[in-house]
Amino acid sequence: MRGLLLLAIGLATGTGLGVVLAADRGLTLSGHDHGDPAQHAAGHDHATPRRLGADGPGLSVEAVRDPVSGWNLHLETERFAFAPEAAGGAPAAGEGHAHLYVDGEKVARLYGPWVHLDRERGRVRVVLTGNDHRPLVSDGTAAEVVFTLSD
Repeated sequence: MRGLLLLAIGLATGTGLGVVLAADRGLTLSGHDHGDPAQHAAGHDHATPRRLGADGPGLSVEAVRDPVSGWNLHLETERFAFAPEAAGGAPAAGEGHAHLYVDGEKVARLYGPWVHLDRERGRVRVVLTGNDHRPLVSDGTAAEVVFTLSD
């Protein structure tokens, strides 16, 4: 019995460590390779914006230095709700998630308003997207914020 208990503890610890290390390196279990166009299903387009009227979402981002390391980002949205359960699904008005880029590289999907960046510097871009990953645009203006983190 003790052996099984130690095995279970080892598996849980190893899995948790693996998830933390993967997240630290920006790896996700997205189900397909974003670099391979052949794996993109119809409608799964990260580039073509979803154009909305004047009542589209708004976004602002506050970056606060974390007392231990890096930065804490707080996303404030208008007319938008995070819907992690619907990511990759059909678009629905007023819901989706955000994509986070640092120095031009996508580092994460954001399914809520807070994220920690363990970096001291960089050009940050946060983009609100629909469930189908397409960037949202309201009256010709992208629902995105771009800023630079520095000491």
